[in-house]
Amino acid sequence: MTVSRSLTLGPWWLLWNLIGICTSSKGNVPRLRLSYKDLLATNRSSLFIGLRGFLDFRSLYVDEYRDRLFIGGKDTLYSLRLDQTNPDAKEIYWPPAPGQRDECFLNGKDPTTECANYIRLLHPYNRTHLLACGTGAFHPVCAFIYVGHRGEHVFSMDPWNVENGRGKCPHDPNKLFASTFIGGELYTGLTADFLGRDPVIFRSFGSRSSLRTETDQRFLNDPKFLAAYLIPDNDDRDNDKVYFFFTEKAAESEGKNRAIYSRVGRICVNDAGGQRVLVNKWSTFNKARLVCSVPGPGGIDTHFDELEDIFLLRTKDGANLEVYGLFSTISNVFQGFAVCVYRMADIWEVFNGPFAHKEGPEHQWAAYEGKVPYPRPGVCPSKITNQPRRQYGGTKDYPDEVLHFARAHPLMYRSVYPLHGQPVLVKTNLPYRLKQIVVDRVEAEDGQYDVMFIGTDTGLVLKVISLQKGNFIEAEEVTLEELQIFKAPTPITAMEISVKRQMLYIGSRVGVAQVKLHHCETYGTACAECCLARDPYCAWDGTSCTRYQSTSKRRFRRQDIRNGNPVHQCLDQNLSLDKLDNVEEKILYGMEQNSTFLECIPKSPQAMVHWFVQRPYSDRRDEVKTDERIVKTEQGLLFRKIFRLDTGTYYCKTLEHGFAQTVAKITLEVVESEQLDDLFQRENEDEGGQHHVPCILPAHQRQVHGQKAWFKDIMQLIGYANLQRVEEYCERVWCSDKQRKKNKPAKSKNALINENGKKGKNKLHPERNRMPRQATDT
Repeated sequence: MTVSRSLTLGPWWLLWNLIGICTSSKGNVPRLRLSYKDLLATNRSSLFIGLRGFLDFRSLYVDEYRDRLFIGGKDTLYSLRLDQTNPDAKEIYWPPAPGQRDECFLNGKDPTTECANYIRLLHPYNRTHLLACGTGAFHPVCAFIYVGHRGEHVFSMDPWNVENGRGKCPHDPNKLFASTFIGGELYTGLTADFLGRDPVIFRSFGSRSSLRTETDQRFLNDPKFLAAYLIPDNDDRDNDKVYFFFTEKAAESEGKNRAIYSRVGRICVNDAGGQRVLVNKWSTFNKARLVCSVPGPGGIDTHFDELEDIFLLRTKDGANLEVYGLFSTISNVFQGFAVCVYRMADIWEVFNGPFAHKEGPEHQWAAYEGKVPYPRPGVCPSKITNQPRRQYGGTKDYPDEVLHFARAHPLMYRSVYPLHGQPVLVKTNLPYRLKQIVVDRVEAEDGQYDVMFIGTDTGLVLKVISLQKGNFIEAEEVTLEELQIFKAPTPITAMEISVKRQMLYIGSRVGVAQVKLHHCETYGTACAECCLARDPYCAWDGTSCTRYQSTSKRRFRRQDIRNGNPVHQCLDQNLSLDKLDNVEEKILYGMEQNSTFLECIPKSPQAMVHWFVQRPYSDRRDEVKTDERIVKTEQGLLFRKIFRLDTGTYYCKTLEHGFAQTVAKITLEVVESEQLDDLFQRENEDEGGQHHVPCILPAHQRQVHGQKAWFKDIMQLIGYANLQRVEEYCERVWCSDKQRKKNKPAKSKNALINENGKKGKNKLHPERNRMPRQATDT
């Protein structure tokens, strides 16, 4: 058995350098972060929390034929119109049968989180009905829901026409499982018993007898099912197979503790079991390992073995299907996630390859080199398997030696490796876990791009593309957006995409959100901003950033996903972003020897920020040199202590893909100690030489004298050493003689001077305009 060497602690630092290539670039930082409020304000998102105040979401089905959204929650089912303006929610209340809650509690289950009917399964049954199954307080139950014909919005259930859901729906509301409904039959991968010890792939409903996997750990060893799909191998419908994706304890792994491997397994749709061997059991079941790893030095790979989610990317022609897998590590060294893409052609090739074989407990796994019986185990009875002298009407006609071989060799020897031999995305040391993935293949000006939407356990959705530039090792990952879907952090438990409506449907315990895949106007109002976004959905049309349409003939359409170079794309468009006239100019006053802060937060976290300063009486701009005293942060420039020579005009400039723009212009005025002493001495006494009593005005009076509201800023930023003198000075500005007599002295709590406003003469302190500026041009 070919097993790649996994990461050990010894070569960790070598491998970390490799992964650092994928994680250290600015591309891993979202270019745009949108909060929950941002999504609501732009009408990009809407949230449904149920009619009872708390949904406790468990299942989701987007029915684009009927334009309906079906949701399963705790004891409830919902039907909504996909028309966002009029969802018209309808509800079915479906609690457990009488007595089942009490029985669930007596069996040791939690009455608040487990002893309810959690709707876990929703599938279309026919043109008028939906199949729904729930946990039924650990008594699984299924029912047919009447949803009417297309164009109608009806929603009802006969509570007496229900049936046992064992083998169709898990008992435990939190257990992972996978299912798909094909030709009136339900295929499920789950644990089928109360204790969760009977893992099985089960077929139910329909006219044929039920079928399940053999109760042998060689078939399924403590699996966690993630997804199930019908994927035709070719045009022969008799050759159709159902593919299951899951993780399990690997029998072929080395060591006492079984490693966790990700698998793809398959069974034939027309499998009927054997006649004498494997009776009512799958006779065509095979499985293979899915490898998702980063190649490292010396052939040591970093493996991402825990499968988190699967998405099948179907193409318009139905050919060249690709499978997107979201994986995580189970290493104690670091937490990492990766996305690997598999071609179905490569999966088929592995299933057509050699079987894994082990002679005995002391032997190594190897490729089976003996004679493989005919028909080949795992092959469906079809025109391909039939020969003139050997006709097989079904698996019951297969020879016993074929079934014995299938029973002893469910595992394929070779593993399935991803496209290009490595992940398209790697993320490590994240503050959250990646849990869900859906993908949309988008036509852009310079080709096709697969846009990945990745859900996290904190309610965030990442919108990501991966760009291949020649050598795949140099592939660039670009995180376009980070969307905060829910107000409070909550795990995303399901994601569905509607390409037809250009919508995401995102489920969590608190509710289900409908989110637009794109909102091009968010990127800005200039050609350069639209181009820098590098969003395949968006392009500059000559006047604004709008949805890109491949069929559009707009003359001024500009888009550059691969390079995001606005200089080339927008040379004849609006490049006025670097003109200083468009930047709001601010003045900041700072006390000598105290600290101050120049704020500058670029719109794009992917941009590099540079600070320049222009000294008084100089036309030259020099780059600000940072040290222990002057520190550059993500929010701006921090002066731990300012000197007289720091006086000047500071420019905050961003650089992104060769495009520079000024985003902030701040003039820093340093108030020197001698000037403040003189100012306090002159302002601290009235004509009679008496000290004024500080006063505090009521809120409505402070609002009237808005031109003097800078006092708050002063008291927040003034140094404590001069606190008493500043109070005495400001008393003269704030209070009239009459008010001073009515108020007692007021104490202040804050420290430092800060005044923001348009550059010009100081109307608040006319005497400050007469101060000589003592600054040296350096």
